Amino acid sequence: MNDRYDPGYGGDQYELVGYDEYGRPVYRQVQAQQTQQQVYDAYTQQQQQGYGYDPYGAAGQQPPPAYDYGTSGQQSGYGSYDPYASGQHQGGTASHDPYGQATAGAGTAQQPRVAEQTAHIPQQAGPADDEGVGEGPRREYHTEQFAFVEEPDDNSEDVIDWLKFTENRTERREEARRRARSRIVALVVVLALAAVGGVGYLWYAGKLPGLSSDDSATGTATAAGAQKRDVIVVHLHDIKGGGTATALLVDNTTTKRGTTVLLPNSLALTSDDGTTTTLAKSVEDDGSDGTRGALDTVLGTDIQGTWRLDTPYLQNLVDLVGNIDVDTNAEVPDPAAKKKGEAPLVSKGKAQTLSGKMAVAYATYRAPGEAQDAQLERFGQVLQGVLRKLSSDPQAATTTIQTLQQILDPSLTDKDLGTFLAGLSDLAKGGDYRTDLLPVQADGTLSAQASAGVVKNVLGGTAKSPDKDAAVSVSVQNASGVKDNTEKARVVLLNGGFTFLEGGTAGSARATSKVTYADAADKADAAEVAKTLGLPAGSVTQGRISASADVAVVLGQDYKPSSD
Repeated sequence: MNDRYDPGYGGDQYELVGYDEYGRPVYRQVQAQQTQQQVYDAYTQQQQQGYGYDPYGAAGQQPPPAYDYGTSGQQSGYGSYDPYASGQHQGGTASHDPYGQATAGAGTAQQPRVAEQTAHIPQQAGPADDEGVGEGPRREYHTEQFAFVEEPDDNSEDVIDWLKFTENRTERREEARRRARSRIVALVVVLALAAVGGVGYLWYAGKLPGLSSDDSATGTATAAGAQKRDVIVVHLHDIKGGGTATALLVDNTTTKRGTTVLLPNSLALTSDDGTTTTLAKSVEDDGSDGTRGALDTVLGTDIQGTWRLDTPYLQNLVDLVGNIDVDTNAEVPDPAAKKKGEAPLVSKGKAQTLSGKMAVAYATYRAPGEAQDAQLERFGQVLQGVLRKLSSDPQAATTTIQTLQQILDPSLTDKDLGTFLAGLSDLAKGGDYRTDLLPVQADGTLSAQASAGVVKNVLGGTAKSPDKDAAVSVSVQNASGVKDNTEKARVVLLNGGFTFLEGGTAGSARATSKVTYADAADKADAAEVAKTLGLPAGSVTQGRISASADVAVVLGQDYKPSSD
């Protein structure tokens, strides 16, 4: 290795003498007359008294001598290199003081200060002279000329890792608590919104207890009248047994609820000529148009169409929808049975599956002594069962109606009826459908309860029964022992312009019939009733009767219906 170095700085020659504690090379100038070589430490200087280290070069301070390792001369013992330029030697072994002092043994003396030449480190600016020594202006040092090395600490990484672990575990716990609180708050908010939405829906649909139209008659008349409804009247005609049954199908498009309103045959109506009649007589005499207009007058409704459903079409309709399920309340005997004791056609019980034939038999069945309302309720059960099985698709429902090939009223087309029934079917399947019986008093008029409960809330109309004195009301009790005589007498009386009142069935049969009137003014009316029924004039007598009827009739075994 070539220890000499020619930097081209003033023509001087330098040679490498070692490395300082920061790993940088240290050079010295080679001179022929130099007997003692000196090294200048760029980082340390001897103070004026020979002690301490002034890194900024205080005035009056001389650069300390540096010694080469293994160099002997004017020194005794071993010379040591002092990187902090202590510059003091002792007769024995010199020790290294990193703060610029030499620790001397016993009997040592301070070396005299000698003139030195500073060593120059290449790639750096020349050494700066101290101020106040007269050797020229002082050179400034810059921060980029120094290197600062942080001494590693073996335990520092472990401490940092432990602090990070502790901090991370605490943060994870806090984060878990925050998440738990956030989830609880979110759950409470969702439940609250669901509750508010549910209550709002129930309020909108009128299903809240105490606030719905069916539960409150106060303050609901205006709201009920403002609701939009589609109404169709259905007349069931019993082709074999005779008689009719009438119901209103109501689709409330505002509250999304459907209702079947059953109309008793004794409901008093006003006929086209202004006289009072009953629903049953109006259906027979006035037809669909006249009956629909009379119902609108009495109930204050707006019926859009009439659906005449004869029993053969009802049978076909049930078969088309694939049978129906009904909770039957009576056993219906088989009309085709040849002897008593055979199995009934329809059994009594829950969820009885009825075919078309069975549905017709159940819808028209009226047990001995039963009021007409019982048969009417069975008809309503069959209607609701059909709606539950009918398709909710308007096109499919229309196809079903067209398949029946029945002749509809001109006011109601196949498409209109199919679309209407499809909407009711959707409500019936969703549980938003019910059946109500219109309460009618004995004289056929509507009571205030009926007006508030059904007419106003369900139909959105106003009851307006005709004058009860416009027609003679006749109460009929069957004591003939033949259950069909009541219905036959009803038909005859209705055709005669009388108002029919159901009087029930007597506990025991009697031989002769009896016609009774209370007021003398009703004697002529009583005689006319007896004549209409085919009873002898001697059967008419004055007596005590029900306050709801003008004339009371008890049918005996001598009663022979005109249809026989």
